Amino acid sequence: MTGCVVLFVLAFFFPVLLLPAELITVTILVATAADYVLLFFSRGAVEGKRILPARLSMGDDNKIQLSLNNSFSFRVAIRLVEEQPVQFQERRFSRHLSIAPRSVASIDYLLRPVTRGAYEYGHILAYTTTLLGFVQRRFATGEADVVKVYPSYLQLRKYQLMAMSETVYHGAKKIRRLGHSMEFEKIKDYVPGDDVRTINWKASARRGDMMVNTFTDSRQQLVYCFIDKGRSMKMPFEGMTLLDYSINASLALLNVALLRQDKAGLITFAQHINEVIPAERRSGQINLLLEALYKQETQFKETDYEALLAGTHKRLTQRSFILLFTNFETYSSLERQLPYLRRLASRHLLCVVFFQNTMLKQIHETQPDTVEGIYIKTIAERFDFEKRQIVKELRRYGILSILTTPQQLSVDVINKYIELKSKHMI
Repeated sequence: MTGCVVLFVLAFFFPVLLLPAELITVTILVATAADYVLLFFSRGAVEGKRILPARLSMGDDNKIQLSLNNSFSFRVAIRLVEEQPVQFQERRFSRHLSIAPRSVASIDYLLRPVTRGAYEYGHILAYTTTLLGFVQRRFATGEADVVKVYPSYLQLRKYQLMAMSETVYHGAKKIRRLGHSMEFEKIKDYVPGDDVRTINWKASARRGDMMVNTFTDSRQQLVYCFIDKGRSMKMPFEGMTLLDYSINASLALLNVALLRQDKAGLITFAQHINEVIPAERRSGQINLLLEALYKQETQFKETDYEALLAGTHKRLTQRSFILLFTNFETYSSLERQLPYLRRLASRHLLCVVFFQNTMLKQIHETQPDTVEGIYIKTIAERFDFEKRQIVKELRRYGILSILTTPQQLSVDVINKYIELKSKHMI
């Protein structure tokens, strides 16, 4: 149309251009009318549907599929706009595709939710044009969907191999530890190298050959994850809070414990104990834990370890392995809670899990060239030093600890569990 306007202006000075300008204008108007009739009066439409998983996994890439059906008798080009949940704050999602007449096409894309809760999807908007491209018609198709985002259940499959293996994974290095607990497994023929202390003399006498007892790791131990929901766990890291990373790691660890025949339980706390799931090994225990972890939210209050200690003494009557997910940023913050941690460690095998501040590491590796930069680097080194002091102080009182980054949290806690299991400390 801009070209037609230019031709009409030039035709005022050059009359010979008037006829071509009129012909081109009429052609465009006829094509536009024909395009309008094709899109709005032809029998057919563009219909779409969204294929969602039953639930989304927090912190993981989840596959979403959109399927579009073109019932027109001609090929259409579509610009697809997805009304995504407000949690993603995505305003520029757009995909382009072309669909042959009376056929179906689909596209896939990945979403990484970083918060738990219900996510509401709107319609699928298909802005449709024919090959002429003069007119565009919008089809608002697909039903509004609601899907819940749960703690990372995709990690359960990822770490199942670690659960069934007798190997402790430290990066690329594998260490196999032979157990010798007193839980009987079977009687087998003696081979050179077997421990002579395990010879079963009665079975050997009946068989006429040397027979030995074999043992396996003790099972049905109590494994608890204690998750701190205080304000220190609200610290964000790559879109997720430390609480969310702890929830993902707890779910992965408890699943591994169940697969290794132990009993898995959960306690969440802040000013007082909130959620308590007794350690059991029964059908549906992992789903019970998953539902409980789905509901947890950070409380912007100071954590009361005295209330945790009192509640633990009341509820945990047997010696258990406790993984305490919390965060101590300074040495003084540990000193206030250390008496309660020592009393808790006197009755149970306690392992405190807290986090490295990766931003401090980046600051430490930089070379400042200003007074402000030197000041910031000095403060960062002091915080990093206090983290190492916290580990030493816990070790001095016989309390296990894991100082890790949020990305390595799940692997490190599972490695620690398998290592302690292989040493028969659990």
